[in-house]
Amino acid sequence: MLLVLGLAALLWGLGALLGAPRGLRWGMVGLVWAGVVALHLTLPAGHAMREATGQSAALWLMLGGFAVLVLTYGAGLRMLKRRALRTGPRTGATPARARLFSEAELDRYARHIVLREIGGPGQKALKQARVMVIGAGGLGSPVLMYLAAGGVGTIGVIDDDVVENSNLQRQVIHRDADIGRPKVQSATDAMVAQNPAVRVHPIERRLTAEIAEALFADYDLVLDGTDNFEARYLANAAAHATGRPLISGAMAQWEGQLSVFDTARGTPCYRCIFPEPPAPGLAPSCSEAGVLGPLPGVLGAMMAAEAIKIVTGAGMPLRGEMLIFDALYGETRKIALARRPDCPVCGGVRDAPPGAMKGDPT
Repeated sequence: MLLVLGLAALLWGLGALLGAPRGLRWGMVGLVWAGVVALHLTLPAGHAMREATGQSAALWLMLGGFAVLVLTYGAGLRMLKRRALRTGPRTGATPARARLFSEAELDRYARHIVLREIGGPGQKALKQARVMVIGAGGLGSPVLMYLAAGGVGTIGVIDDDVVENSNLQRQVIHRDADIGRPKVQSATDAMVAQNPAVRVHPIERRLTAEIAEALFADYDLVLDGTDNFEARYLANAAAHATGRPLISGAMAQWEGQLSVFDTARGTPCYRCIFPEPPAPGLAPSCSEAGVLGPLPGVLGAMMAAEAIKIVTGAGMPLRGEMLIFDALYGETRKIALARRPDCPVCGGVRDAPPGAMKGDPT
C-alpha cells in the first residue's frame, strides 16, 4: 500500500515540477487509484500484486470515497464563493470592478456562506448593512466584536465613557492598555484589528433626544446596550419614530433579557413592556448589584445573532417575544409580549411610523 501511495505522491510532485494543471495531477492520481482497484477486483486472492497493494479493494474504495467527498465539498465551496461575487454581464462592469468580496473575505466568511439560511446573498446583505450600537460597554463589547467578525459592512458606535479598570472584568473589547481612553476609540481599534474590511463610525458623545432620530435614520438597525431606563426610553422612541428595528438587551447579577422591538412590523415597543421606570433601588446598576463576567458575553452574542438574522432574513427573530437567560441555574425561557393601546410611544398607531421600512433592512 505504501508503494502505491508513494507512486501517487511521485506523480503529483513531478506534475507540480513540470507545471501541470492541478486537475491533470488529480487525474493521474485517480488513474493510479483506479488501476489498483481494478487489480484487486480481477486478480485472485493471495496474488502477489494484491498482497503488495493492501490485500483488499475495500480500503481503496473507502479512500476513494473520502477523496470524492473532500473534492465535492471544495468544489461546492468554490461555487458558493463565485456566487457571492458581483458578476459583470448584467451591469457591463468588468469582473475586477464588480467584485464585492476579496478572496480573503470569502475565506473569512466561508462558514456563513455555506449556511443555507445565509449563503452568498445573506453575506452580501451583511456587507451592505449599516448597524448602530449604543454603548461600548458590557453588552456592546461582544455585540461589536461579533458584528465586525461576521462581516457587517458599516458599524456605528456611540458612547461618551472612557475605559476604567473595573470594566475589564466583562468588557472584553477593551484591554488594560486602553484604561483612560474613550471606549469608542478602543472598540474601534479592536474591531478594525479583528476585521480590516469593516467601516466603523465612532461617536464619542452621549445619545440625546436632539440627535437620536437623525442618527438612527442613517442606519438600518439599532442595538441598545445601555444600562439605564432613560437611555432605553430615548432609544425606543427614536427607533419607533424612524421605523428602525431595535434590539434591546439588559442584565443584572446572574440574569439577562433581550427582545426585538420592531413597531414598523406591529410589535410592541420597549415602553409597552416597561411603561414606567422602577422606583429608586428596585433596579440597581451593575456597580451596585454586581454582574457575572461572562453574562454580557452570552447576552451580547445573542443580540448579535438577532441582528444577523434580521439583516439576512434568516430564521425567526425575537419580534414580540422576550428571551430571559438565567446563568445561575442554566435556564432559558421565552415570554410573549403584547402592545399596549395606551403606550405613550406607539399606542394607538395603526399605520407604520414615518420612515418605516416596508421590509427587512436589507
